[in-house]
Order: sequence, then C-alpha cells, then structure tokens
Amino acid sequence: MKLLKSFVFLAAAAVAATAQANAETRVTYKSAKTTSSYYQMAVQIAEAVKKGSNGDIIVTVEESQGSVQNVKEAALRTGNYVFTTPPVLVKLAQKEKAMFKGKGNPKFGEIRALFPIPSLTMHFVMRADSGVKSFGDLDGKKLLIGKGSFGAREGAKYIKLFGLEGKVTLADVELNAAVSALKNKQIDGFVTAGSWPAPNVIEAAASTGVNVLSLNDEQVAKTKRTKLVIPGGTYAGVASDTVTTSLPVVAHTTTAMDDDTAYNLTKTYWAQKKEMGSSNAWWNGVSGDLLVNVYGKIHPGALKYYDEAGIKVPDSAR
Repeated sequence: MKLLKSFVFLAAAAVAATAQANAETRVTYKSAKTTSSYYQMAVQIAEAVKKGSNGDIIVTVEESQGSVQNVKEAALRTGNYVFTTPPVLVKLAQKEKAMFKGKGNPKFGEIRALFPIPSLTMHFVMRADSGVKSFGDLDGKKLLIGKGSFGAREGAKYIKLFGLEGKVTLADVELNAAVSALKNKQIDGFVTAGSWPAPNVIEAAASTGVNVLSLNDEQVAKTKRTKLVIPGGTYAGVASDTVTTSLPVVAHTTTAMDDDTAYNLTKTYWAQKKEMGSSNAWWNGVSGDLLVNVYGKIHPGALKYYDEAGIKVPDSAR
C-alpha cells in the first residue's frame, strides 16, 4: 500500500513538473560579447523578466560577436528568438546593402521590433585641466580613441569631419587604459561609445575631473547620427547638458514569435524598467520616445501593449 501511494505521489509530481515546464515561455536573447555592457543589460533583462512574470517567461542569454551576426541569425532561427541591433542594420539587411550585399534573405523581411534599449552614445571626454572645452580646442592635443570598436570608428570619423585630421595626436592604446592614462596625464582626453552614464566616464569624472564636449547642430548634422542630450549632473563636475550623438539600439524578434509572447515580454520589460534603472542608471535614458528610431514594423503583440499603455508609435512602425 505504501509503495502504491509513493508511486501515485511521484506520478503526480511528474505531471505537475511537466505542466509547469509547459506553462513556461522560453525566449532566447542574443546579445553581445560577454565583456560588453550590452551583455550585462541582457542579463539584467533576463532577471527582470523572470521576476516580473513570476517565472512564466524564462530568458536565456546568448553571447554573440556583434549586431551583424545577430541579424544574420534572424534568418535561421525559429521560435522566440530575440536579438539586439541598431535599426540601421535591419534596413541594410532588408535592402541587401553594405555587409549584407549578396547575402539577402526573404526572412529578413520578417524581422519585427519589440522595445528600445540604451543607445550607443558618443562621449568626447577631456581632462578638466587640459583647457579643452570645444572641438576647436583639440588642435595640438593627444586623444585616445581605442581600436576596432564603434566608438573608435566614430571618433576617427568626427575628427576628420570637424577638420581636425593631422591636428590631433591619436594615442595607440586600448580603451581600457583610458582612465589611468588620463589620470597620469599621458593623454588629454579619450573617446568612448556606450550606454550612458558610461562607467569609464563616471570613473574619470570622479578621479580626475573632466569636460565632456558638446556638438553644435551643424556638427551633429555632419555626423548623420541621432542627436542625444545627456543631462547636466550625470557626471561629476559636468553641470551643463551635453549634446552628443548616438546609435539607437532596439530589441527585435521575428514573426515566428506569437502575439501573446511578444505582448507579455514587452509589457514585463517596461514594467520592470524603473526597477532596473534604480540599480543601473543606463536604463533611465530609455523611454517610449525612442520608438521613433525603429526601422520597419513593430511586432503586433508589442504594438498591442503600446496602444494599451498610451505610448506613441510612429505610423511607419505600425
């Protein structure tokens, strides 16, 4: 009799466990390299979604080599595949241009946006005692822009666009050495791109004292990037707003994700964003206003949430 009861108990437990597993919605979130702040963000989203959905949505974070890989995999993945990329790469993939030339796929047309995450934001960070308060003051100065990153490419581009090529000495040093090099006066400043507030800029402002350069409207227009304003007080000693540029980043999925999953994932993300921001300030720069940067269409499930929440969505994204 005891054996029979034990068997019944175990069978019931197995059925319950199976039912629970079936009730869970599994999502794969393709992010960035593990050393990137965007991988940290992905982990934060996974934890927040699990908490906010009471475990009904489980997000598994995957490392990637970058946004181009993420977009390419959208043509191959099935089910609940979520990936992060600047919207411009979705445009290039769908139009088969640049790095997607000759590599088009009809599946790229099935990519849909879910929600914005922190933008890649340009920072030109100068030691306060360098006397550099504008780009015109960079003549004769030594600047570290890093190697191979988006920030390094943008930094080099801006130096050329603003007529500073040959006038600024570029330090051949990795970006992770920027703060110590600034503190030791080996450089006058450094260029970095990432979510704001940027940890290395926070460290530099606290340990050395910095000016963060603002772009004027003409300079912003020349870069062909999205204008972004970092509020004064974000960094110690930088009281005024900083006008700079950014590359918007959005979490996307495909039409393979069902409407209910897209709705619940998007709703939970926004419900948890404030709490995420209390621990990691880069979430505080994200708002529904960033939906204007979406290229293509928003997933119908996510769109249902935005309409319910009264968040404005551009007509082009509907």
